[in-house]
Amino acid sequence: MEHRCNCGSVHDTEIGVNYNLFEKIDKDRVECLNEHEEDSGIKVFKTWEERLDRSEYVQSDIEDELLFNIPFTGDVKLKGLIVVADEDYSPKKVKLYKNRPHMLFDHLNTCPDQEFELITDAYGVHEYPIRTVKFSSVQHLSLYFTGIGNTEQIKIYYIGLKGEWTPTHKHGVTICTYEARPLISDHPTGINEASRIVK
Repeated sequence: MEHRCNCGSVHDTEIGVNYNLFEKIDKDRVECLNEHEEDSGIKVFKTWEERLDRSEYVQSDIEDELLFNIPFTGDVKLKGLIVVADEDYSPKKVKLYKNRPHMLFDHLNTCPDQEFELITDAYGVHEYPIRTVKFSSVQHLSLYFTGIGNTEQIKIYYIGLKGEWTPTHKHGVTICTYEARPLISDHPTGINEASRIVK
Protein backbone atom coordinates (compact mmCIF):
# COMPACT_ATOMS: atom_id res chain seq x y z
CA MET A 1 0.00 0.00 0.00
CA GLU A 2 1.25 3.49 -0.86
CA HIS A 3 0.56 6.94 0.51
CA ARG A 4 1.44 10.45 -0.64
CA CYS A 5 2.88 12.60 2.15
CA ASN A 6 3.54 16.33 2.45
CA CYS A 7 6.99 16.00 0.90
CA GLY A 8 5.28 15.39 -2.45
CA SER A 9 6.50 11.80 -2.80
CA VAL A 10 4.61 8.54 -2.66
CA HIS A 11 5.79 6.20 0.10
CA ASP A 12 5.27 2.50 0.70
CA THR A 13 3.45 1.96 4.01
CA GLU A 14 4.91 -1.57 4.27
CA ILE A 15 8.26 -0.13 5.40
CA GLY A 16 7.04 -0.42 8.97
CA VAL A 17 8.04 -4.06 9.36
CA ASN A 18 11.63 -2.88 9.74
CA TYR A 19 10.78 -0.27 12.39
CA ASN A 20 11.19 -2.58 15.37
CA LEU A 21 14.15 -1.08 17.24
CA PHE A 22 11.76 0.13 19.95
CA GLU A 23 12.08 -3.45 21.29
CA LYS A 24 15.83 -2.91 21.75
CA ILE A 25 15.57 0.32 23.76
CA ASP A 26 16.50 0.13 27.44
CA LYS A 27 13.20 1.73 28.43
CA ASP A 28 14.02 2.04 32.14
CA ARG A 29 16.91 4.38 31.32
CA VAL A 30 15.32 6.59 28.63
CA GLU A 31 15.43 10.29 29.46
CA CYS A 32 13.25 12.99 27.94
CA LEU A 33 14.10 16.54 28.94
CA ASN A 34 11.51 19.34 28.95
CA GLU A 35 8.53 16.97 28.79
CA HIS A 36 5.31 18.51 30.11
CA GLU A 37 4.17 15.28 31.77
CA GLU A 38 6.76 13.17 33.55
CA ASP A 39 7.62 9.83 31.88
CA SER A 40 5.54 10.63 28.79
CA GLY A 41 8.58 10.64 26.49
CA ILE A 42 8.91 6.86 26.51
CA LYS A 43 5.34 6.50 25.21
CA VAL A 44 6.27 7.60 21.68
CA PHE A 45 8.41 4.48 21.12
CA LYS A 46 5.80 1.95 20.11
CA THR A 47 4.90 -0.57 17.42
CA TRP A 48 4.45 0.43 13.80
CA GLU A 49 0.75 -0.45 14.04
CA GLU A 50 0.32 1.98 16.97
CA ARG A 51 2.10 4.91 15.30
CA LEU A 52 -1.18 6.70 14.50
CA ASP A 53 -2.56 6.32 18.03
CA ARG A 54 -3.05 9.89 19.28
CA SER A 55 -3.90 8.92 22.87
CA GLU A 56 -0.25 8.63 23.92
CA TYR A 57 2.22 11.40 23.15
CA VAL A 58 4.89 13.66 24.58
CA GLN A 59 4.51 17.41 24.70
CA SER A 60 7.16 19.95 25.55
CA ASP A 61 6.80 22.00 28.68
CA ILE A 62 7.86 25.64 28.56
CA GLU A 63 9.51 25.92 25.13
CA ASP A 64 9.30 24.23 21.76
CA GLU A 65 12.12 21.75 22.31
CA LEU A 66 12.53 18.16 23.49
CA LEU A 67 15.73 16.21 24.12
CA PHE A 68 15.65 12.40 24.17
CA ASN A 69 18.48 10.26 25.55
CA ILE A 70 17.91 6.73 24.26
CA PRO A 71 20.12 3.84 25.46
CA PHE A 72 19.97 0.53 23.58
CA THR A 73 20.40 -2.97 24.99
CA GLY A 74 23.13 -3.75 22.45
CA ASP A 75 24.90 -2.35 19.40
CA VAL A 76 22.66 -0.75 16.76
CA LYS A 77 23.34 0.04 13.12
CA LEU A 78 20.82 2.84 12.62
CA LYS A 79 19.29 3.11 9.14
CA GLY A 80 16.10 5.15 9.30
CA LEU A 81 13.94 7.53 11.33
CA ILE A 82 10.21 8.32 11.17
CA VAL A 83 8.48 11.03 13.20
CA VAL A 84 4.72 11.51 13.60
CA ALA A 85 3.85 14.81 15.27
CA ASP A 86 0.84 17.03 15.82
CA GLU A 87 0.17 19.17 12.77
CA ASP A 88 -0.33 22.32 14.85
CA TYR A 89 2.59 21.67 17.21
CA SER A 90 5.04 19.95 14.93
CA PRO A 91 8.82 20.17 15.48
CA LYS A 92 10.70 21.64 12.52
CA LYS A 93 14.14 20.13 13.02
CA VAL A 94 15.81 17.14 14.67
CA LYS A 95 19.50 16.74 15.49
CA LEU A 96 21.01 13.31 16.08
CA TYR A 97 23.94 12.63 18.41
CA LYS A 98 25.66 9.25 18.64
CA ASN A 99 27.01 7.71 21.88
CA ARG A 100 26.77 10.80 24.10
CA PRO A 101 24.87 9.54 27.16
CA HIS A 102 22.95 11.89 29.44
CA MET A 103 23.09 14.91 27.15
CA LEU A 104 21.73 18.15 28.55
CA PHE A 105 20.57 21.30 26.77
CA ASP A 106 23.91 22.86 27.73
CA HIS A 107 25.70 20.27 25.57
CA LEU A 108 23.85 21.12 22.36
CA ASN A 109 26.43 23.61 21.14
CA THR A 110 28.44 20.63 19.86
CA CYS A 111 28.06 19.61 16.22
CA PRO A 112 25.41 16.91 15.68
CA ASP A 113 26.27 13.73 13.80
CA GLN A 114 23.30 14.36 11.49
CA GLU A 115 20.27 16.63 11.32
CA PHE A 116 17.04 16.88 9.34
CA GLU A 117 14.49 19.53 8.51
CA LEU A 118 11.19 17.84 9.39
CA ILE A 119 8.00 17.81 7.35
CA THR A 120 4.49 17.28 8.69
CA ASP A 121 3.88 13.54 8.30
CA ALA A 122 0.48 12.61 9.72
CA TYR A 123 0.66 8.99 8.49
CA GLY A 124 4.20 8.06 9.54
CA VAL A 125 5.46 7.09 6.09
CA HIS A 126 8.20 9.64 5.42
CA GLU A 127 11.56 8.07 6.20
CA TYR A 128 14.60 10.18 7.02
CA PRO A 129 17.66 8.24 5.79
CA ILE A 130 20.43 7.85 8.34
CA ARG A 131 24.09 7.88 7.30
CA THR A 132 24.91 4.35 8.41
CA VAL A 133 28.64 5.03 8.16
CA LYS A 134 28.29 7.42 11.10
CA PHE A 135 25.67 5.36 12.94
CA SER A 136 27.10 1.85 12.53
CA SER A 137 27.81 1.12 16.21
CA VAL A 138 25.33 2.99 18.39
CA GLN A 139 24.81 2.12 22.04
CA HIS A 140 23.17 5.45 22.85
CA LEU A 141 21.22 7.89 20.66
CA SER A 142 20.21 11.45 21.53
CA LEU A 143 17.50 13.24 19.53
CA TYR A 144 17.01 16.98 19.90
CA PHE A 145 13.72 18.31 18.45
CA THR A 146 13.04 22.02 18.03
CA GLY A 147 10.26 24.16 16.65
CA ILE A 148 10.81 27.47 14.92
CA GLY A 149 9.91 29.67 17.86
CA ASN A 150 6.39 30.52 16.74
CA THR A 151 4.76 27.89 18.94
CA GLU A 152 5.08 27.54 22.68
CA GLN A 153 5.15 23.74 22.55
CA ILE A 154 5.79 20.78 20.29
CA LYS A 155 3.91 17.48 20.43
CA ILE A 156 5.13 14.10 19.15
CA TYR A 157 3.07 10.91 18.83
CA TYR A 158 5.60 8.47 17.41
CA ILE A 159 9.33 8.07 16.87
CA GLY A 160 10.26 5.09 14.74
CA LEU A 161 13.81 3.75 14.48
CA LYS A 162 14.97 1.29 11.83
CA GLY A 163 18.19 -0.66 11.92
CA GLU A 164 20.07 -3.79 12.90
CA TRP A 165 20.71 -4.87 16.49
CA THR A 166 23.45 -7.12 17.83
CA PRO A 167 24.11 -8.03 21.46
CA THR A 168 26.96 -6.29 23.22
CA HIS A 169 29.83 -8.60 24.08
CA LYS A 170 30.77 -8.10 27.71
CA HIS A 171 34.16 -9.39 28.77
CA GLY A 172 34.66 -10.24 32.43
CA VAL A 173 37.74 -9.17 34.34
CA THR A 174 40.38 -11.87 34.66
CA ILE A 175 42.80 -11.62 37.59
CA CYS A 176 46.12 -13.31 36.99
CA THR A 177 49.07 -13.76 39.35
CA TYR A 178 52.49 -14.01 37.79
CA GLU A 179 55.51 -15.36 39.66
CA ALA A 180 58.99 -14.11 38.91
CA ARG A 181 60.46 -17.16 40.66
CA PRO A 182 58.11 -20.00 41.56
CA LEU A 183 58.57 -21.67 44.95
CA ILE A 184 58.21 -25.45 45.08
CA SER A 185 56.50 -25.19 48.46
CA ASP A 186 53.66 -23.21 46.80
CA HIS A 187 53.05 -26.04 44.33
CA PRO A 188 52.79 -29.42 46.13
CA THR A 189 53.43 -32.42 43.92
CA GLY A 190 53.48 -36.15 44.44
CA ILE A 191 57.30 -35.99 44.53
CA ASN A 192 57.32 -33.59 47.49
CA GLU A 193 54.80 -35.75 49.38
CA ALA A 194 56.86 -38.87 48.74
CA SER A 195 60.05 -37.20 49.96
CA ARG A 196 58.28 -36.25 53.22
CA ILE A 197 57.23 -39.86 53.79
CA VAL A 198 60.78 -41.15 53.21
CA LYS A 199 62.14 -38.70 55.76
